[in-house]
Amino acid sequence: MKKITTYRGKNVLVVGLGKSGVNSAKLLRKLGSTVTVNDLKEAPQKILDKLHAEGIKVVTGGHPLSLLDETDLLVKNPGIPYSNVLIAEALRRGLTIITEPELAYEILDAQMIGVTGTNGKTTTTTLISLMLNQGRQNGEAYVAGNIGIPASLVAQEATKDDVMVTELSSFQLMGTTKLRPHIAVLTNIYEAHTDYHGTRENYIKAKMNITKNQTKEDYFVVNWDSEEWRKLSEQSKATIVPFSRKGNSTAGAYEKDGWLYFREEKIMLASEIKIPGEHNVENALAAISVVKLLGQESKNIVEVLKTFSGVRHRTQYVTTVKKRKFYNDSKATNMEATEKALAGFNNPVVLLAGGLDRGFTFERLIPYFKNLRGIIVFGETGDLVAQAAKQAGVKQIIKTENVKTAVPIAYEISEENDVVLLSPACASWDQYPTFEVRGDLFIEAVEDLKKELEM
Repeated sequence: MKKITTYRGKNVLVVGLGKSGVNSAKLLRKLGSTVTVNDLKEAPQKILDKLHAEGIKVVTGGHPLSLLDETDLLVKNPGIPYSNVLIAEALRRGLTIITEPELAYEILDAQMIGVTGTNGKTTTTTLISLMLNQGRQNGEAYVAGNIGIPASLVAQEATKDDVMVTELSSFQLMGTTKLRPHIAVLTNIYEAHTDYHGTRENYIKAKMNITKNQTKEDYFVVNWDSEEWRKLSEQSKATIVPFSRKGNSTAGAYEKDGWLYFREEKIMLASEIKIPGEHNVENALAAISVVKLLGQESKNIVEVLKTFSGVRHRTQYVTTVKKRKFYNDSKATNMEATEKALAGFNNPVVLLAGGLDRGFTFERLIPYFKNLRGIIVFGETGDLVAQAAKQAGVKQIIKTENVKTAVPIAYEISEENDVVLLSPACASWDQYPTFEVRGDLFIEAVEDLKKELEM
């Protein structure tokens, strides 16, 4: 990692005791800062003991404003809103607030690739790293960031021979001032996180921070299949590299007549991609654009796309039970993601959907419900999703308690060669702490069903 002196002798307050907060605190100590970590919740004693052993002060159980009196800088957990009493007061006092990826970037020796967007971030990030590692002779392509691995941890290990492929959420990007990926990717932008950002404009502004420090020597890889996204690319000073599933540009990666290309080079048939759905063709095109800019051979790209079976909770194939294929798309926390998942299947689908009520209705899903064998709904929005299904003419609409109780019902109303798909179109927080927990419970229920039927 780079030896920087920016934080030497500084009093830094780290707000949030999650993985990113703990790793930021430890890194800041190495960089010579006096560090205090603050969290509203009480922390496990094991974590407290480790931080205390490294000379890090920990204050939990509240957000006392007195912590700001001797603070030079704050490093904020991305999930903590700027309306938080401590953060709001820090802003009022004019204190600098950053997030953990900014800190990671400052010490990073490796090349950085940044990936953002409403949908497809994790799959695209994973594909890029797999493609760059396929046939690699020197160094490694690491994944980091919003994918679940703190960037500050990876940045300490990565060398000049390596690449850090970093998934960046809008929450993380709001707290960046210097971050400058050599290649930045915008997969798409839909309606999301207005409860955090306040407006769609604020959300887009946060996303576009991924390219704000780029220059002409850098690349901005952009989905070219929306006029809005094409227009957004004009804000970037980087060299624009478009990708298009609809053939709107041949200047980067694109699909034409069922084939995937990069510029003039034909790479593979889109139908050979192992993970289903048009959205995964888009993710593949984004990844192809990045790795081709870095000189990767097509044979290595093809090998990954033919064998990669998907990221957990993202149209993830789980298993086949009595000729019914079960897919876990718990990460579909908005309607756009569910639309893409449903569009990816030709066979009849039994859909499991519902979750947190954010004030939306679900009429826009009606065209995508036409291929449903049936739908099982649950959660706060269960009745609203059911209304849309009824308007779509879905014959079997059943309301149940949760994901686990939905699985055996879905099996009962399905037929051989059907797809049973968990794609909720809603956040999980009405019933589950995360979409990962929701997806894991779905997988568990499917595995229990399979064991029961095979006994």
